[in-house]
Amino acid sequence: MIDLGIEKMLVIGAVALIVIGPEKLPRVARTVGTLLGKAQRYVADVKAEVNRSIELEELKKMKDTVETAARDVENSIHAGANELEKQWSDVTSTATTEGTPGLVEPPTAYPEYRHPRKKWRIKQGAAPSWYKARNGIRTKALSGAARVARYRPHKFN
Repeated sequence: MIDLGIEKMLVIGAVALIVIGPEKLPRVARTVGTLLGKAQRYVADVKAEVNRSIELEELKKMKDTVETAARDVENSIHAGANELEKQWSDVTSTATTEGTPGLVEPPTAYPEYRHPRKKWRIKQGAAPSWYKARNGIRTKALSGAARVARYRPHKFN
């Protein structure tokens, strides 16, 4: 780059004062300052754009490496799963052909879902309240405080 020191700036200023003249020198200095500022902003913008493009390329490279690593992991998981399925089928086929009970347990059968025997039809239905009361169905909701007060043991003095 151009090395501009204090001495060189003084020489340039003196030559400009002689060549341009004292009347036009402030306007020329303002114009030169604005042009230098624009040039500096342009250079900074170009540097920022170059840095962004370099970072974008690095991110693309990182994305490619992560994708290949993910594909490798997925392939290894699929290979392991296929191997386990193969071993499982071998074990189940040998256990059934040899007739060794207890080696492979049959899958447990869970009992079928049964609805708890709540009388929801009576609650939801249009039955009279005396019928609901006889069957033990609450017809009115109690708040928490009312429920505590109702079911609190009584103190006998």
